[in-house]
Amino acid sequence: MGFKRYYLFFIVLFCLIYKSNGQNVSLYNQFNGRYDFTFIGNTLNVQPNGANDPCDLLDSSVATLNLNSNDIIESAYLYWAGSGTGDFNVKLNGIDITSQRNFSAIQSSNGNPFFSAFADVTTQLQTTGNGTYTFSDLDVTPFLNPFTYCNNGTNFAGWAIVVVFRNTTLPLNQLNIYDGLEALSTPVVNVQDQIIINLGNLNVLDNSGAKLGFVAWEGDATIANQESLLINGNVIDNPPLNPGNNAFNGTNSITGSSDLFNMDLDIYDIQNYINIGNTSVEVKMTTAQDFVLINTIVSKLNSQLPDATVTINSIEQECDSRIIRVNYTVSNLNATNVLPAGTPIAIYIEGVFTAFDETTLPIGIGESFNFQTIITIPASVPIDFSLVIVVDDRGDGTGIVAELNEDNNTATTSISLWNSPTFNSLENLIACNEGFTRGTFDFSSYEDAVKTNSADNVRFYESLENATIAINPISNISNYVATATPKEVYVRVYNDNCFAITSFLLTTRNCPPTVYNFVSVNNDTYNDSFTIGGLRDIFLDFKLEIYNRWGRLLWTGNQNTEDWDGYVKDGIGSKNAPDGTYFYLLFLNDIDYPEPLRGYLYLNH
Repeated sequence: MGFKRYYLFFIVLFCLIYKSNGQNVSLYNQFNGRYDFTFIGNTLNVQPNGANDPCDLLDSSVATLNLNSNDIIESAYLYWAGSGTGDFNVKLNGIDITSQRNFSAIQSSNGNPFFSAFADVTTQLQTTGNGTYTFSDLDVTPFLNPFTYCNNGTNFAGWAIVVVFRNTTLPLNQLNIYDGLEALSTPVVNVQDQIIINLGNLNVLDNSGAKLGFVAWEGDATIANQESLLINGNVIDNPPLNPGNNAFNGTNSITGSSDLFNMDLDIYDIQNYINIGNTSVEVKMTTAQDFVLINTIVSKLNSQLPDATVTINSIEQECDSRIIRVNYTVSNLNATNVLPAGTPIAIYIEGVFTAFDETTLPIGIGESFNFQTIITIPASVPIDFSLVIVVDDRGDGTGIVAELNEDNNTATTSISLWNSPTFNSLENLIACNEGFTRGTFDFSSYEDAVKTNSADNVRFYESLENATIAINPISNISNYVATATPKEVYVRVYNDNCFAITSFLLTTRNCPPTVYNFVSVNNDTYNDSFTIGGLRDIFLDFKLEIYNRWGRLLWTGNQNTEDWDGYVKDGIGSKNAPDGTYFYLLFLNDIDYPEPLRGYLYLNH
């Protein structure tokens, strides 16, 4: 109920129109295809609110859904509303429902708050289907102070479900659901307030079956003062339930009920107010006295337009190349008409138009088409850049195709060109010859030394082939044994996308042999002969001479003789040399050792 006549002496004090606070009714969801809609719901008021209202509310109320057998529920949205700041936990057929979106409004003339709540109940209605639905547990009694809502006739509570269904026999429609909580009110009688919603991006091919539905609260059957619904400037009505000057009057045009106290579930046939070729429709609601809360508006129009969208699927590139392959998909999913062949596609790099493509075939409703285009990235573009694809764009920001939605034609991705990692040169490694050019090497420090980027990874390989295909890496880089040298080791430096290969050489040198200068010839198997480690397998042409302390040559050996065990061929009083100190000359006959190695040994029996 709005402002009663016995409040007029207060109203005349105002000279301006005050708009109630609330959330503007705006587009919530859109369905394009063979869709239609209906409402079910009921009031919790026991009678129209007003001066004689006992201010009582029901604990529950029921409504019946009765779709045709071929109608398939697509979506179902439950709205409930009432006086006060809100109760957001209710039940539908005994199932707990918690609000997912809330709306509020304040009546500006007295500061009284009102609320509305929303929950998606699609699954429940798809499971239950046709039948009776009971709504309960909405409690607004804490707010119904006689001096606030009851005495000024604005106490109410109720519920409604917007049901969207599809049917293959329906024409192709665009169905829009708008919601919020926007108040129509004016503190000055006969001074009009209005709400205007523009339905855009249309291409009306057939006005047959066009309709407009409302979920509204707090309308009064007894107040009919410029309370109108206008389509494209034309006042529409729905006789006998909704006169042209009393659009919101507590009625349910689906059931034909006129006792939906202080709420409205009305669907209007608007085909006579929509013209073929219309690209937009203006919906205007007005009042010059009643206080009305607009919660939900649903429009169904036979608007046949494509809706082009684009998604970037993948970017193909090669290392150290500025040529990329872009794989993307153009779709016409949420549409009511075919996307024509020749629809332009513009590709921008760093905001600069770089490449052009177009659809070569029509893309049907609900269909998609995959594209691949090759682009050379200009040298002026940095390694990291953004790529944008816009369908229905000629390269200058303008298109040629009228669409249901002109704001979803763009796809963006960030790209980093792949570059092979750089690396530091590595020095060759030299180890002692352990025999027949065998050597043991530690190149574990090269794992960090080779990298110029600490984030890169490094592996070592014994062959170029293994390094190229990354198989069989060297596992022990701190104690690697090369059985023969020189040996080339290959280093794979790699990141997530690219790799580079370098190498270093392992070589050996003949390190000085190790002389064990104590000889005890007692056949205990320990030091029974003069042993020199690292000699026989390395210096193959050596010559060893043994002298006594007076400089007499006692023994000469080489690769072909046994180690000296104190035996003297020519004797020095005995074939076995006596205990004592002896001296040796070791001729290695190696370029690195031009002079013989000299030393002593001690012989003991």
